[in-house]
Amino acid sequence: MYVSSIRSAIILLLFTTIAFAQNEKKTVTDTLVFKQKYGLRLGTDISKLARTFLDDNYTGFEVLGDYRLTKRMYLAGEIGNEERTLENEVLNNTSKGSYFKAGIDINFYKNWLDMENMLYGGFRVGASTFSQTLNNYKVYDINNQYWNNGLFSVEEGQEFKGLTAIWGEIQVGLKAELFNNFFAGINVQLKFLVSETKPSGYENLYIPGFNRTYDSGAIGGGFGFNLSYLVPIFKKDKVVLQEKEVE
Repeated sequence: MYVSSIRSAIILLLFTTIAFAQNEKKTVTDTLVFKQKYGLRLGTDISKLARTFLDDNYTGFEVLGDYRLTKRMYLAGEIGNEERTLENEVLNNTSKGSYFKAGIDINFYKNWLDMENMLYGGFRVGASTFSQTLNNYKVYDINNQYWNNGLFSVEEGQEFKGLTAIWGEIQVGLKAELFNNFFAGINVQLKFLVSETKPSGYENLYIPGFNRTYDSGAIGGGFGFNLSYLVPIFKKDKVVLQEKEVE
């Protein structure tokens, strides 16, 4: 009787162990390899093109590009030309010139599989060469204070050439792949004016590439919508480790 009970307990233990082993799942790791594209991405800021058609006082275009250096780092830059006419209480002024910006972007988005999307932050150094044309201005006539508050307009254009500006720029944005190698993006920019040359007698109201200046302030801003195309030059392996359970 005692031996029979021991035998039954051993058999029960064996069946329990076998059943547990059958139900136990094992975790294995699969290695997936995808090709990441490295190349030159070129595009244009469509917001500047749209503004050119919609705003009679603005003309501009911008060509942008980036080149992938590492998994997350991109060499990036923009080059463009702008003409902007602004008017305030005492003068009407046209700014016209070209600019160039260069820097790096860091991609903080972890793409899944072979995707190439970007959620990035970057820094640029910008430089502009431009002219300011004083189209007309108003002066105060102390002898005629009862007409237009003593102001009368002087219609005499005066151009100041050879002006320059340098600034730093922080840029945050995203680029999403709509279909193979074709991207749409948006970005916002915070700018810090480092140096500028001013026309004689008044200030720069607008600096191509930097945008508006306000009351001699050194901080500016901007935004952009862009379309771009990636020209793949070579590819590197992207290794993805994927865990899954098997019985």
